[in-house]
Amino acid sequence: MREVQLGSHTLRSHGYTVARTHMHDWLILFLLVVIDIILYVIHPFYRFVGKDMMTDLKYPLKSNTVPAWAVPIYAVLLPMLIFIVVYIRRRDIYDLHHSILGLLFSVLVTAVITDAIKNAVGRPRPDFFWRCFPDGKDVYDTLGDVICHGDKSVIKEGHKSFPSGHTSGSFAGLGFLSLYLSGKIKAFDSKGHVAKLCIVFLPLLFALLVGISRVDDYWHHWQDVFAGGLLGLVMATFCYLQFFPPPYHSEGWGPYAYFRMLEESRGMTQVPNAQTGDQTQLLEALVANQDDRQSYHGCMSLGLVRDHGSTLDELESGRR
Repeated sequence: MREVQLGSHTLRSHGYTVARTHMHDWLILFLLVVIDIILYVIHPFYRFVGKDMMTDLKYPLKSNTVPAWAVPIYAVLLPMLIFIVVYIRRRDIYDLHHSILGLLFSVLVTAVITDAIKNAVGRPRPDFFWRCFPDGKDVYDTLGDVICHGDKSVIKEGHKSFPSGHTSGSFAGLGFLSLYLSGKIKAFDSKGHVAKLCIVFLPLLFALLVGISRVDDYWHHWQDVFAGGLLGLVMATFCYLQFFPPPYHSEGWGPYAYFRMLEESRGMTQVPNAQTGDQTQLLEALVANQDDRQSYHGCMSLGLVRDHGSTLDELESGRR
């Protein structure tokens, strides 16, 4: 019943108004981008790495199965494409705007937290030995700390193991998509459609496989992947619930703003109706009162005529 007004708020009619209402949110998103760039540029904490610690850091230096440039494609652009498809079908600018805004917040907040922790912890990657000593000849100072002679950018990247950025970004974007789809298809409507759960779990499965690839490529320890996945999923849940009801809710298929708009429009229509009703009742009362007066005066007139007629009869008969 509450989906009747879908299609009346499109990108052309209300897009600018909705975006202007959330102008400060978009400014904060731009600020998050700047902060994340700064965190990526600065050097992480160079943790002490002794010779006895190299036992778990001598894994081979491999290339990425999932390159870094692919993460924004499947974690941001792919969900946005699905949001646009839903908008074409439902024509609800509130849903399109808030889904994109929530997705970007989820990914960018996760990226800022992830990079901040990376720089603060400075944990060496499993392939740190070959990053530090590409020729295989390890060198240490008097305190037993490593003296790396490899490429500086490669060494710098070798101190950013915890948590996994690929995993946190994947779960932040695809986790948000999973929650979005579960609300749209009403996966938790108590009707027992397991096929809906398969659709919900598919983005999470892909994010999980990305995290596993990070361990297989020896770029991360399993603790890095676990922490990154947990961080991304938690942020996706927080950001989604900021704009949408829980997926198990009866109104989980739409954003809060859509239902708020319905309540406001309903309140605006009820006030004129109430005023019209009061005016109608007033007019009915006036008409009824006028009818009563007319009937009352009519009876009085008949009485006067009858009295006048009887008086004439008495005069003519000589009684008066």
